[in-house]
Amino acid sequence: MSLTLCQFATWFAAEIALLSSGFTLRIDRHEVRGEEVILHSANGQTVLPKSAIVAFEVLPDEVPASAPKTTAPAALAAADPPTPPKSPRELVRAAAELHGLPAAFVESVARAESAFDPAALSPKGAIGLMQLMPATAKALGANPHDAKENAEAGAKLLRDLLIQYQDHPDQVRRALAAYNAGPGAVKKYNGVPPYAETQTYVDRVLRQYRKTEAVAAPPQ
Repeated sequence: MSLTLCQFATWFAAEIALLSSGFTLRIDRHEVRGEEVILHSANGQTVLPKSAIVAFEVLPDEVPASAPKTTAPAALAAADPPTPPKSPRELVRAAAELHGLPAAFVESVARAESAFDPAALSPKGAIGLMQLMPATAKALGANPHDAKENAEAGAKLLRDLLIQYQDHPDQVRRALAAYNAGPGAVKKYNGVPPYAETQTYVDRVLRQYRKTEAVAAPPQ
């Protein structure tokens, strides 16, 4: 079921926002105010122009209408063994899903940044599998030494950068360049800056992403 934008605020328990850029965002609800749309999620709010939204898809209710059956603590412990910790790659995929990004895309960034190493530390001080600078992690409210928080903060940063450059034909390249060299450098050069490291980084991530997508695609 798809919903077009209306002039009044609309609220849903869970939705997928389809962006004009081709990406999707999982949100809790949305609100239309004039020419702006406010997307609400557990990570805060994102404000976009109405032109950036193609449609909203309503997700099935995640909470059953009837009251859940209760289970005695002892029986629950016996029935549900401890869940093993997720691998770094699983954390990255979960973070991508949380922020409505293709898992293969965020995985390609994590691979280029740290080869999925939660303990990675760059000479410049970038931390963890998504290589967050301490100041960036602080701004995102994440502990960069916690692999789960690191992955989620990195995915959120990628999503925010993709939204920031959504009106540019080279949206994805700009977002990756900003992730690597900072939005200031992208603004200064009005695109991917002429830094060999950044240009190599952008090409490597996109090459890996296309390779992963090609492998995952069903045979014709």
